[in-house]
Order: sequence, then structure tokens, then C-alpha cells
Amino acid sequence: MIKQLRTLSTILFFLATIGCSNDSGTEVVPESPDPVTEEETEEEEPEEVPSLSDEELLELVQEQTFKYFWEFAEPVSGMARERSQDNAYGGQSPNLVTTGGTGFGLASFPTAVERGWITRDDALARLDKILSFLESVPTYHGAYSHWYLGSTAQTRPFSDLDDGGDLVETAFLMQGLMICREYFSEEQVASRINQIWEDVEWDWYTQGENTLYWHWSPNNDFQIGLEIKGWNEALIVYVLAASSPTHSISKEVYTNGWASNGNIRTGRSHYGINMPLGPSYGGPLFFSHYSFIGLDPRNLQDEYASYWEQNTAHSLINYEYCVDNPLNYEGYGPNSWGLTASDSRAGYAAHSPTNDLGVITPTAALSSFPYTPEKSMAAMRYFYEEQGDNLWGDMGFYDAFSEEYNWYADGYLAIDQGLIVAMIENYRTQLPWNLFMANPEVKSGLEKLGFSY
Repeated sequence: MIKQLRTLSTILFFLATIGCSNDSGTEVVPESPDPVTEEETEEEEPEEVPSLSDEELLELVQEQTFKYFWEFAEPVSGMARERSQDNAYGGQSPNLVTTGGTGFGLASFPTAVERGWITRDDALARLDKILSFLESVPTYHGAYSHWYLGSTAQTRPFSDLDDGGDLVETAFLMQGLMICREYFSEEQVASRINQIWEDVEWDWYTQGENTLYWHWSPNNDFQIGLEIKGWNEALIVYVLAASSPTHSISKEVYTNGWASNGNIRTGRSHYGINMPLGPSYGGPLFFSHYSFIGLDPRNLQDEYASYWEQNTAHSLINYEYCVDNPLNYEGYGPNSWGLTASDSRAGYAAHSPTNDLGVITPTAALSSFPYTPEKSMAAMRYFYEEQGDNLWGDMGFYDAFSEEYNWYADGYLAIDQGLIVAMIENYRTQLPWNLFMANPEVKSGLEKLGFSY
């Protein structure tokens, strides 16, 4: 049951005001309903709070979550903050913006306009601010760093050696920008996004080899030495690198690098579910989310896998593991499932069936809506109706929780919140998928790599 603290009048008042916005996208709050007198409270039987319909709950969760990228954006740059807790990163958190997380947020700007959460003019104004920031920051052969400081537009190192270009974060940003380019056809937007997109030197990040490398910096060169190999969250990197009209990679880079000359196929089976690619139990669920905000997996196939089969199998295996609950954690079950990278009781962790710390992350089940709609809806209702205010806040569901340890995160992460808005919209209307896949360069890149779609 929804907590009794949520009174009938509060829920009805909220439903009556969903979608009411002024031109700035902020809520217009009418006068509060008349308070109930003490005498009336004593005389009346408590009424059961009405349940939201599926569509009402989906709309509420999406709109509330989008606030992270709209109302909570870093004010100077318009970019998404890495996380919401002000005291994180030595107090730099209010100023610390994320490249990939901003891309995830941008992917939902068209959804926000279509659903009336913000106006088109407001979206264009915010895009202008973000593009101006992206045009001013240091880039590294066209690639963006993982983090920047909003106030100074300077790179903030992600680690000792990671103080330059991050090709994976750059790809997540480009994914969001290309969704916006297709939707906002205004010349001043399209031409600026084109320049940012065409400046990325994907081929530089091969070092002349048949693979892509994750990082490069002018101070540390390719010292990190991390190849981008599958199966993980980074399929979008190879698709965009092949799609580039200015710095494209060959199919050989995809075949040797990403696909490891066919060794990407693992052919695992768990709980009677066959999964073509990936580690045991599929790994954290973000593998099936990050690249697929824009990249439509429904008919996507190459010589290694059907990506609808892959992502659906991955999601179902994650679900079945949580239902099976071999470690007997409190709270796991058919209505509370989903293991992916998120905050945990002792810092950030990549939760998965092979790294199960008793922590459920709402974005895991909610971002799987296209693959497991009924199971994801059951989880959404449990998170909202049963967990209530422990898990629900001003910008949607808090990042993670553990009933086993009575622990609830106290904030949000951009890379988790952005997935919820976009992937639910892909379930509802397929808008992000349709926009991204309409880009002619993407079609050419997929065909170059041997995909059917």
C-alpha cells in the first residue's frame, strides 16, 4: 500500500496539476486545497488512495526524472551535473558536469517538448547554452573529456591518467546531440551540432591499429591502453565511428576490435534463456541500455547476434536471478529487481548477478521497459507504491536501495536518471529510436559494419 502519509487530497491535487507549466517549464502551483478540520478527521473513515493508471505512472516518473536535467542542470553550462550530492568530489559536485550524462539528458529533450514538460523555445535556449559550452571547452582530437567544471569550462581529470579525451563518453554525448539534431531542424542548431560531430577524430583513437582505444591525453598519450572491446555498453562507439563523414573507421576495426574476430560470441544460457553475447549472466544491465537510447535494437542484427534477442535475454536473466535470489537478500523478488552500476552502501559499484551486494537500482528495471514491459511495470509500482517516500524524491527515484541493510541512497546520478526517461519513451512511442535512426550517417555506418536494421 502507498504510505498513509500520502493523503487522498495530495494525490488528487498532484494529478490535477501534472503538466501545468509556465513558459519556463517550471510548475505552476495553484492554491492548496482547504485543510481538513480535526473534527472532520475524527469522523471520517480513512479512504484508500486511488492507484495511478499505468500511463499516469509512466508519465509521472518520466517528467519527475527529467527535472534532473532541466531544473537541476549546472547553471553556467546548462550541462548535467555528475551527481546531486553537493558535498561529493571534495565539494566540487555543484560545478562538476558530465559529458555522457549530458548526452543522456539531451536525448530526452524532444520527449520533453512533445509531452509538454517544456516549450520548444525553452529547449532551444538550453541547447544554445549547452552548445556554447561544448564549443568552448578543451577537446582532444575532437573527443570530449569525461568531466568538465561548469564555471571554468576546463577539464576536470577523471583519474590520474584520464585527463584528456574519453571516446565512450563522447559517443554518449553524440548520441544525444544527433537525436536533437534530427528533431530541432533549425539551422542554427543543426549546423553547430554538425561541426561538433564532424570534429571527432574517431580514427585517431585507433593508434593505426584495428581497434579503438578508450582514452588519449596530451599529457599521458595512450598510456591507459584500454581497448574498447565487446560485449559491454560501448557498441554505440563503433557505430558512430563508422558513421563519421570525416574520420570514419573501417569494418576491420569493428571486426578485430569490438568483435574480437568473432570471439565476442559466448553463447551462454541461464534459467533456460539463451544469450548470444556477454559475460556470465550478462553483466550489469546498463550493457543493454547505454548504446540503445538511440540505437534501435528491435531489428538490429549482424553476423554475431540479434540485438533484440541479446538485450531481452540479458534483462530476463537479470530478472530471473533476482527472483531466484540465491543469496537470500531481503526484498528481492518479481516486483523488486534490477542489478546495474549505481551507488551502493560503500560507494559506487557495478552490481550484477556475479557482483550482487544486495542493492536494487531502479534504473535497471525501468530502463528495461522496452524488453520486459510487464516485469518493469511491476517493479515501478513496487518502487513507487510500496517504497514510497524512502525511494521517491524531487527528481524521481533515488539511485539505489537495499532492504537487506535498510539503506537508501540520498541522491541521483545523471547516467542513471537519463536512461529512465529515454528508455521509457522508447517503450511508449519509440521517439528517441526513431530520431536517431533517421540520421543518414547512422544508416551508412550500420551498413558499412554489416548490420541489418
